[in-house]
Amino acid sequence: MKRPFFGGVYPPYHKELSAGHTQHIRIAPKQVSIPLLQHIGAPCEPLVQVGEHLRVGQKIGDGEGLCVPVHASVSGRVLSIEERPHPAGIHALAIVIENDFQDAAVHLPLRPLEEMSGDEVLSAIREAGIVGMGGAAFPTNVKALSSMGRVDTLIANGCECEPYITADEALFCSYPESVLRGMGILARVLRAKRIVLALEENKFRVIDSLKKQMTADLGIELAVLPARYPQGSEKQLIQAITGREVPGGKLPADVGCAVFNVSTFAAIERALCEGEALTRRIVTVSGEAVSKPQNIIAPIGTSFCELIEAAGGLSDQAERVISGGPMMGIAQSDLSVPVVKATNAILCLPRDEDPASEHPVCIRCGKCVEVCPVLLQPLYLYRYERADHLKKLEQLNLMDCIECGSCSFICPGKLPLVERIRKGKQKLREAKAK
Repeated sequence: MKRPFFGGVYPPYHKELSAGHTQHIRIAPKQVSIPLLQHIGAPCEPLVQVGEHLRVGQKIGDGEGLCVPVHASVSGRVLSIEERPHPAGIHALAIVIENDFQDAAVHLPLRPLEEMSGDEVLSAIREAGIVGMGGAAFPTNVKALSSMGRVDTLIANGCECEPYITADEALFCSYPESVLRGMGILARVLRAKRIVLALEENKFRVIDSLKKQMTADLGIELAVLPARYPQGSEKQLIQAITGREVPGGKLPADVGCAVFNVSTFAAIERALCEGEALTRRIVTVSGEAVSKPQNIIAPIGTSFCELIEAAGGLSDQAERVISGGPMMGIAQSDLSVPVVKATNAILCLPRDEDPASEHPVCIRCGKCVEVCPVLLQPLYLYRYERADHLKKLEQLNLMDCIECGSCSFICPGKLPLVERIRKGKQKLREAKAK
């Protein structure tokens, strides 16, 4: 089999549980809790007050620096502005809105795209509150600005390589034209000469229909790649598409590439062509411990428990609920946490039939080294983190780890490799801060 990037693993994908199931109506929660921190960077400051009546799309928070605004996802009254649980495992200031079910809306100002400069397009993207929707949540306008004039290749990431997740596939089933138009908009801004839509071969439900829609005048290539995790990581995807390798500590723009998630392109199209701020997204609710796995179009701020109920509720065997996929997701202790802009999946899993050992042992098999897509040595990173040997961790390029979980997945000794690597990163950051 073709191996366009080093390492990687082949986990059971289980995408058949939710693939093809998209609920074409919005869930209408009684209330939403919209965190003011839904992006990498500084949190927003609230722009509304308790008791104020809001419309869908109204800006309710914004800030300075590396920050994008947040908007009301339902119409109704502000109940409170308070600290609430966040799916990142923290507490964050959130605006709680009681839904009046009227769906009164306010739209972003629209202008003909051909009359807008690149800077004006990026400003409109920021005002719509758009971030990377594949999980990173980096402000899209900032990422695009840093790529302007530096890239020749624009890649739309539709690989969705984590097991269970089919939100992007559902997007293609329902709104393929939004993705393609969004790609065209950003390609013009970045002046990219090559535009590529990348999918893994297991997206067979949408590949044929996309080939028919992607006419020659769009100038978009369709790259169908072998299914291998972590194909959707941007550095690995760049290598698979272009053959270029992004050096450690460098960015995709340094090798002439820019990568954005397909849901981000759809959000750009809705903002620039329909005047819609980012107030909703498709979320996969799946796993063996939920009754009716499916993809649901949910307003930002809807609680996990409401989406799980919409998917038939948890089964008696449920043990864990994860925000995201099983490889990189975050286990949740409170199902009142809300859907945020980067929430692509809610995964409900039963008890692990092969649980981690209480006394994990490294048997020096080297499998973690074989599968690491960024050419690290996880067994030594694990060893030196436990010994607090920070100089060695830095020499072994610990900070290059993308925390994909391939090493933990393949480890026969069940070592908590990613957990230890994350702790090592934190130790290095704290040491540098001192």
